[in-house]
Amino acid sequence: MNDVRELLGRAAEDAGQPVISTEVVYARAARVRRRRRVAVSAAAVCAVAAGAFVVPGLSAGQEQDPRTSSVAAPARAAGDRADQLTALLPRGVGSVEQVSLAVIIKHATPEQAEEHPYGPLDGQYAVRRDGGAGYLTVDVRTGKMIGEKLGGVPAATDLCKRGNGEPEPADCVREELPDGRVLTIWSDAMDYGDGTPQWGPELVARLTLQDGGMLAVRDSTGFEADSALGPLLKTPPLTRAQLREFVLRPELLPKK
Repeated sequence: MNDVRELLGRAAEDAGQPVISTEVVYARAARVRRRRRVAVSAAAVCAVAAGAFVVPGLSAGQEQDPRTSSVAAPARAAGDRADQLTALLPRGVGSVEQVSLAVIIKHATPEQAEEHPYGPLDGQYAVRRDGGAGYLTVDVRTGKMIGEKLGGVPAATDLCKRGNGEPEPADCVREELPDGRVLTIWSDAMDYGDGTPQWGPELVARLTLQDGGMLAVRDSTGFEADSALGPLLKTPPLTRAQLREFVLRPELLPKK
């Protein structure tokens, strides 16, 4: 777990600013254990846009006592964003609740898990159905935010093609939209070796915006850990067709 602690330590140094999410830290740590390096590639762009929360009170290797925080503690004012998101989803998806993955996975307090959303519905949402719990995460980043996180490294233009030995994502489809935006959707088995939590398969969508920004959505079957809200879903909350329709909803983007 030294790799995880090191990456979490780096994230904690950015307290008060948007940082990479906990699930990305664990996925990246697994890659470090495999290859002993983290390549700067299209995968870095995906990590930037995967959803952010701040955990200023957690240093490397430090966790809160699980008894001092609720694993289902919401990261929002009651009912607001979850209700708005539910209105955009097809019927039968399941019940939706906004949560904080920092609280659930790292046992952070709500104060430590403070979020700084840019998009109107940015957040992490648990989707419960058939006794299981999956997740939808929504995250909007401006071109400036992405550039600052990558340290000036140019962002990849085709997310279906990875460099530096990174495997290309499965079932990846890149779609150039008439208005100049680019929508990319792929499957991720999340098979990155040992780690906690152990994420189940998911669909990933990235919508590159005209100004260089990006809307990122994770459509996850959930994760396995003692703090999980339920077993993995058999399939992601949204089908690929439903995910495409959802990502293109204008309600997810800030008003101009």
